[in-house]
Amino acid sequence: MAGGRRAAGFALGWGCCLLLCCAAASKLEVSMPAVVEVESGGTARIECNFYIPGNGSYTYINWSYIDRSNRVRLCRIIGSEILEENMDYKGRLSVGEDNALSISRVTMQDARTFVCQVGAGSHGVGENRTELHIYKVPEAPEIVANPAGISVQSSDIPQIAHCVSKNSFPPPNITWHKNGEQLQPEEKMVKIPATLTRESSGLYTVSSTLFAHVTREDRNSLYHCTVHYWLRGQRRAVESRRVNVTVFYPAEHVKLQVMPSSALVKEGDDVKLVCEADGNPAPVFSFYKRGLEDSWQDLSSLADTNSGVLNLHDVKKSSSGLYRCQTLDLDDMRQLEKDVELVVNYIEGVHVKMEPSSPLQEGDSVRLSCDAHSPVALDYQWRDEKGRKVAEGNQLFLSNLTFETSSNFSCKVIAPSVPGLEQSKQVAVAVQGKPRIVAISSPLYVRQDEVVNLTCKAIAFPRPSVHWNVNGTAHEYVENQHIASNLTVRVNHDLLRAGAMCRVSNALGISEKHIQLLDQKTPESKGVIIVAIIICILVVAVLGSVIYFLHKKGKIPCGRAGKQDIARNTSI
Repeated sequence: MAGGRRAAGFALGWGCCLLLCCAAASKLEVSMPAVVEVESGGTARIECNFYIPGNGSYTYINWSYIDRSNRVRLCRIIGSEILEENMDYKGRLSVGEDNALSISRVTMQDARTFVCQVGAGSHGVGENRTELHIYKVPEAPEIVANPAGISVQSSDIPQIAHCVSKNSFPPPNITWHKNGEQLQPEEKMVKIPATLTRESSGLYTVSSTLFAHVTREDRNSLYHCTVHYWLRGQRRAVESRRVNVTVFYPAEHVKLQVMPSSALVKEGDDVKLVCEADGNPAPVFSFYKRGLEDSWQDLSSLADTNSGVLNLHDVKKSSSGLYRCQTLDLDDMRQLEKDVELVVNYIEGVHVKMEPSSPLQEGDSVRLSCDAHSPVALDYQWRDEKGRKVAEGNQLFLSNLTFETSSNFSCKVIAPSVPGLEQSKQVAVAVQGKPRIVAISSPLYVRQDEVVNLTCKAIAFPRPSVHWNVNGTAHEYVENQHIASNLTVRVNHDLLRAGAMCRVSNALGISEKHIQLLDQKTPESKGVIIVAIIICILVVAVLGSVIYFLHKKGKIPCGRAGKQDIARNTSI
């Protein structure tokens, strides 16, 4: 009996299941996507698919949306006719052949629940709904750094930067980053307040401000903000540009240096003493030089106290010494100082000694010695009056002196380690002796009554005088130990016969030389002689031609017979 009950129950269960399945298969079904997402300004397409048993047709389709629990109809489709019933969507609604509803130029207000209701006569009424989500990608965030700068000594948490992102939906959120690492709020160290504003367009504007303490290491830090939002189920992000903020901090170290390097400074140079401190802003700079008895001379009036540069023009040996730069931070009145030694290289006391110092004669020898004083090693060069180098070292030895050796020699003192540092000293080496005539215009071909120049050139020291034994106009030219005299005279019979005498003398002796004048024939006589020679040549040529012609004609016999005939004729 119990077994009969179980069998009856099993049969009843299968019967109910079969009844439900048959009922479901014969029911009108409407399917729609649960959510549709579209960007603001785009077109939303909401599909409405339905199944009518027996391939039946629908009687009508109603599209509507839910507003505060109330259903507001948008349009009604009967057959091929579409009746719009909502003026708010006029011009933006369309229904496709597949009965899908399209809404163009969607706005934030279109984010609603839309219902598709299908009527199919005896098959009843079916419906379904779709949530329409409207999104707007936020604009790239705009970041503005604190323009006033931030002090590391600030007691309050200072503002680093402000970030704003506009026109987004749904509302995004903003995060802050320093050197690529995200910052988190930290009590008394980091604050990140944010504000969210819904605009009249329905879009959101989100802003965030970063407050944080800074250190001197943050002078190179880069900050940026990032806007995070959801799009079609995925998290997206847009970063701002990187910004740097001005950080104010006191100086901890100060440096003072000579430019150019102190090892290269020489007298006459322009020198800069550059003082640098690692604070921001730069402190106030003061400059001093140590004087006698450890006193300090204030040189700040000569310096640019803002940039920390002391200019020293045309420095001298006396410019050498200890210089000090002192800084003052106006925020905490802290002072720092640094010293530097300035050494101005120089050459002084250049002196040339000549041995022997007595007057020099031709054939003598002399030694020149050069000396100078400098804090650096020196090299010596000797040059002649034309600037040619003749020797190196601090001594120059000249032997077998002549008048030609006489010259101005210079000792050039050079500091190899300091480019451009050099001094020179000149010395005159004068060789004394009686005059020596080195050139005269002899022999000289002249003509009677011709005006000519007679030249006599000599060398001597002390300077000699030149005399002529004939009258004329004399002009003298002196160059170093050389003297030249030009005498302008008219040639006469006596001058042709006797010539002229040049006499050069000084306190050490006399030299004389004779200038011979030779008579030069006139151009006319030369012409007559040339003509006579030409005529003689022509006569000889004509005579030779005649003899040759007579020989050819047989008029002039040749050989022994000829000679006999000539002899016979001579005897007759």
